Amino acid sequence: MNEKSLKSLEYTKIIELLSDRGISPMGKNLAARLKPTTDFDEVQRRQRETEEAVQVLLKNSGIPLEGLGEVERLIKKTTIGSFLDSGELLEVLDFLRVSKRMKVFIKREKEDGDLTAPILSGLIREIETIPDVEQRIDRSILNESEVSDEASVELRQIRRQLSQANEKVRSTLQNFITSSRNQTYLQDQIITLRQNRYVVPVKQEYRNQVKGMVHDQSTSGATLFIEPMAVVDLNNKLKQLKLAEEQEIERILREISNMIALKENELLKNRDLLGKVDFIFAKGKLALSMKASSPKVNNRGYVNLKNARHPLLNPTEVVPTNIWIGKDFNILVITGPNTGGKTVSLKTLGLLSLMGQSGLQIPADSGTEITIFDHIFADIGDEQSIEQSLSTFSSHMTNIVEIFRNLTENSLVLFDELGAGTDPTEGAALAMAILENLKSTGTKVVATTHYSELKQYALVHPEVENASVEFDVKTLRPTYRLSIGVPGKSNAFEISRKLGLSPEIIDLAKSLITQENLQFEDVLQNIENNKSTIESEKIEIQRLKKEMEELKEKYQEKLEKVENQKQKMVSQAKKEAQTLVKKAKAETEEIIDNLRNLEQEMDRKKVNQEIEKARVKLGNKTLEYRDSKESMKEPVNHEPPKNLKPGERVKILSLNQEGHVLSSEDDKGEVQVQAGIMKVNIKTSNLKRLSSQEDKEIKKTSKMIKTKSQNIRTDIDVRGKNLEEALFEVDKYLDDSYIAGLTQVMIIHGVGTGVLKSGLNEMLKAHRHVQSFRGGKYGEGGAGVTIVDLK
Repeated sequence: MNEKSLKSLEYTKIIELLSDRGISPMGKNLAARLKPTTDFDEVQRRQRETEEAVQVLLKNSGIPLEGLGEVERLIKKTTIGSFLDSGELLEVLDFLRVSKRMKVFIKREKEDGDLTAPILSGLIREIETIPDVEQRIDRSILNESEVSDEASVELRQIRRQLSQANEKVRSTLQNFITSSRNQTYLQDQIITLRQNRYVVPVKQEYRNQVKGMVHDQSTSGATLFIEPMAVVDLNNKLKQLKLAEEQEIERILREISNMIALKENELLKNRDLLGKVDFIFAKGKLALSMKASSPKVNNRGYVNLKNARHPLLNPTEVVPTNIWIGKDFNILVITGPNTGGKTVSLKTLGLLSLMGQSGLQIPADSGTEITIFDHIFADIGDEQSIEQSLSTFSSHMTNIVEIFRNLTENSLVLFDELGAGTDPTEGAALAMAILENLKSTGTKVVATTHYSELKQYALVHPEVENASVEFDVKTLRPTYRLSIGVPGKSNAFEISRKLGLSPEIIDLAKSLITQENLQFEDVLQNIENNKSTIESEKIEIQRLKKEMEELKEKYQEKLEKVENQKQKMVSQAKKEAQTLVKKAKAETEEIIDNLRNLEQEMDRKKVNQEIEKARVKLGNKTLEYRDSKESMKEPVNHEPPKNLKPGERVKILSLNQEGHVLSSEDDKGEVQVQAGIMKVNIKTSNLKRLSSQEDKEIKKTSKMIKTKSQNIRTDIDVRGKNLEEALFEVDKYLDDSYIAGLTQVMIIHGVGTGVLKSGLNEMLKAHRHVQSFRGGKYGEGGAGVTIVDLK
């Protein structure tokens, strides 16, 4: 690509933004060296890379690349025999941890099942973790200046000896300075260090009273720092141990550095791979910050930018533009007033094409297409050069000559104010000649101009199209909207009138130009006005259409909500009915259980009274639930009893209760039935005649309960049985005892090994009829029996 054009189109600023989003020096370096490519497959591959990064970033709050630094220098240092210090080893450790985190990250993304990033996955899959080096550094280095005691056994032993020696020196000196005899000699009762040796501050006048070596003196000379003879040997030992510590630390650092040197190839490969991954994610971050999208890429020479925005302009202020070229026409001539956005349109087309061919997403709507250009040339701005003594026109011509030398059929050429800077007549003619020559080569060209001749040229040549930037004459403000297919008007007279120029001067100016030009400008004005009207009507139609679609969706949603609500109400009603039925059934079961208990514990008269109360309660409950539509419909006896006579026993199906008939069937098909204390009129379809056999069953059940209560024993003997047999018999016995109304029973299980007693106790803890149990007392059987209290 032409370097001058890259600068003119501000591509370098995009690269700076991209580089800023890199984390590592490697990623930033790759970003700084990014250039557009003319290889179609390479452009598509780069775009896929960026799209993968965008999708991963959208799904995750962050990518674990923090701590990724440049380690090539450190690796090379180890390979030439040097060793790394603690801080440098920590840099390598951070690098190794990033490698491992990225492996874990991509593995987790794949396990989630929705990772569609084959390029990134492939790169990260090639990264090799080096756990032995990572663990060695992690275990050995505490911080940038300290090696851990765990780095080696020798270092731990040396430091233990150092600690002991230090303690011994300080203890000896502490005794020295606290001695009443020595306190007179000391300037202060402190222990300090001079030249890495422990000393005490001694007054100058007592120099001869304190035997030892002088290592320093105060500025005034009043104090001497003396190492007493009592600690000279200890200080010597300390110095030897510190030297040994330093030597062991250096040995450890060399050992770890050698491990790194042996992994040079793996580490350098990881560096390149992680740098590439960092660079790809930088592209993704840039795309998200620009709210960009991935363009379609073609090799047909067709460009179609939809709502494209210049990436370096304020996104809240920039007006999106639509530009297309290469299908129905190859040359686009943009006209309109100054500051109307013509140059921005040129730069947007050129810069977005460069970004797309570099693999960067572009700030434009989905469906945008770009093509692959061999070259993108831009002649934009005032290229006047004082050093070369070139005028603006000469500078532009020099640039254009250079463009023609390197031009190919598959190039994009951008001209800003083509032919400007010289005589208008000659400039317009030269501009048309340049466009005519380029038209014959098939090159894609976009040129801005004020020349009416170029507007007319575009009107009569099918491969050339007019475009204009809109300008609101009333407010004297540009709208920055580009309209392709309509030539623009410079509006010089209207702008001048609005700014206060005398009408006489404006009229004189009009009289000085040809009638044809005036008529042409008027035609352009009419076209622009008509286009504005059409655009307004189009916008209104689109607005109304959108409102209709929104209303349709709104009412469709309401209809769906009504249907859903209906289904919910029906479902809820069914659930409530089922709940009522279950509740009634549970209460029925409870009443029956109470009846059984009452029959066992109370005399017959009281039982009958409680039965009547229970039946009333059951009847009331049933009547309360009978209105439930779905589940509480009145049961129907498909063969209702006929010729029911007073005194006959019947079953009321809806109440599940027995009663006896009080009156014969009337003309409504109803009879009066006595059920306990209730008297109700019920349809015969809700009744069932009880046979003599059913009466017998009821009497039989009552008789069985009475017999069981008379024959049940108050103890059970399970000695000699295994645990399973004993559990079965005791369980059955407890049920019978409970029905018979016994309140306390005895289980005889013997002493034996204790297995039988232990197993029975576990069963009794959870048995439904057992209230409590205990071992037998003296006279009851002792440890060989268990006494059980029933509920």
